[in-house]
Amino acid sequence: MKKRNAVALFVFFAFVLVMVAIGALIAFSMGKTDLGTGWVGGTTILELDLETSVLEYVPPDPIAQITMRNQLQMRNLVEALTRAATDDQVVGLVARVGQGGLGVAQLQEIRDAVMAFRESGKPAYAFAETFGEVSSGNSSYYLATAFDKVFLQQSGDVNITGLMLTSSFYKGTLDKLGIEPRMDHRHEYKNAKNVYTETEMTAAHRESSESLMQSIFDTMTTGMAAGRSMSPEALRTLIASGPHYGQEALDHGLVDGLAYRDEVYDEIREATGGRARFLYLQAYLEQAGRVWGKGNTVALIYGVGNITRGESQYSALNGSSNMGSDTVAAAFRAAVDDAKVKAILFRIDCNGGSYVASDTVLREVIRARNAGKPVIVSMGNVAASGGYFVAAEADKIVAQPGTITASIGVLGGKLVTAGLWEKIGLTWDSVETSANASMWSATHDYTDEQWARHSDWLDRVYEDFTAKVATGRNLPLERVQEIAKGRVWTGAQAKELGLVDALGGYTVALDLAREAAGLAADAPIQLRSFPAPKTFWQGFFDEVPSSSDVAIIAAVRVLESVRPLVLVAERAGLLESSPQTLAVPTELVPSLDGEPGA
Repeated sequence: MKKRNAVALFVFFAFVLVMVAIGALIAFSMGKTDLGTGWVGGTTILELDLETSVLEYVPPDPIAQITMRNQLQMRNLVEALTRAATDDQVVGLVARVGQGGLGVAQLQEIRDAVMAFRESGKPAYAFAETFGEVSSGNSSYYLATAFDKVFLQQSGDVNITGLMLTSSFYKGTLDKLGIEPRMDHRHEYKNAKNVYTETEMTAAHRESSESLMQSIFDTMTTGMAAGRSMSPEALRTLIASGPHYGQEALDHGLVDGLAYRDEVYDEIREATGGRARFLYLQAYLEQAGRVWGKGNTVALIYGVGNITRGESQYSALNGSSNMGSDTVAAAFRAAVDDAKVKAILFRIDCNGGSYVASDTVLREVIRARNAGKPVIVSMGNVAASGGYFVAAEADKIVAQPGTITASIGVLGGKLVTAGLWEKIGLTWDSVETSANASMWSATHDYTDEQWARHSDWLDRVYEDFTAKVATGRNLPLERVQEIAKGRVWTGAQAKELGLVDALGGYTVALDLAREAAGLAADAPIQLRSFPAPKTFWQGFFDEVPSSSDVAIIAAVRVLESVRPLVLVAERAGLLESSPQTLAVPTELVPSLDGEPGA
């Protein structure tokens, strides 16, 4: 018995040591990008892999830290290229581009960073095996045209064929199931409810979608044409006659050469003196250190995912995170209380969500401004509906030309399931104490009185939303009501309408933060995250009471296999667990490759 206990004790301590070692390695890998020495080790060409996605941020969750620890984050990409532009040790950049699943605004932020790097005079080459393989290559080619030279593998193609936005509609399915959508919106451009109530686009839905696509297409073709030194008209003609295969793409000037990866690497090494080594961007940042790592403190607060009441959380089941109003509000209060913080950068990538949660966050934005801490909003792929609500009263709002924003409107209602239960022979009965007790029940339709009260609530929210936008943007209320109506706009359109102040990403937002804080234009910045990132072990033990999340760590592969089904169910509204009164449908977050974004 003693021998058995001794063995068990040995195994236990061995397990603890292994876990501590793993935790230390993860904690080191998560934090070492702030510890660069500045010495990279000689003449270097940076490598960048854009075949994979670029994250907005890694949620402070132990599962996310494990599964996402090697993925590039947008802030790190921008900082690394900004530092490399003035680093004499870095002589060039080579990137592999492809189907990385990047949103329009992400593509534009990366393009901005690459073109800023090129201003240093250092060469930047892009290489692709193919720009779409029997599929659209709009996004990868748009990204590639930010580089000095574009190379295509000899077996590859340039599949640029134009944009398409597709919306799915569930009304026919709901009719067959006996489920009746009882919803309303403010106003006609608030299209999220249409997926339940219509079988095709309404006139307003189509008008908004066409306007959105045309704005993005204009920006895209202008950027492509400039990158390839041709007119936008010539580029549009090539898109209309696409796709272009191999040698055709070279003949039309869409690429600079047909070459394999090794040949591209040999060429850029030769162009930079023939002796440079290659170093991946993330490793470079870890060695060189951050650009925004020392100086005047600017708080960085992320608002990523649908807005919900409560704390921000990460779901390993579908790979998404939410913007919890408690977490974000607490981050603002901490930044306000920190005497070192000169300004706040609020980075938003959000389709919207709860009206009440949005209002909670907006209140803290206002309180921060009243406390003398300027708030600058930087928008990612989407900052619409609730995502715009929380930004409306910031000092300045920055968006990319392709950011999906505004959607100043509201929707609400329920799916009445009585017909479904009748089809399968399931009956319900109830007793109520009051006339409106059944108002929230899915088995009961609204009464006339209940529907009237629901309409009053929609009016109340819409009036509050438009009033806060008018105040925050210093616009007449009548003008806001004219451009609101639930309509989504691109960042380029929103700037023309006065809903956005400037176009760009992190660097533009930080320039405005310096200005708002009364700092010199070249003042050094320390961009510090609020709330402070947790170590792996802090996150792990914080989650121990929720044992189901800990168990998921061992089942990540299984979750990856079922994730597509979960996403489809969520898009159909079958797994909705939080109010989405201020939200835009995922179909209105387009990608350049013709598929709905997320």
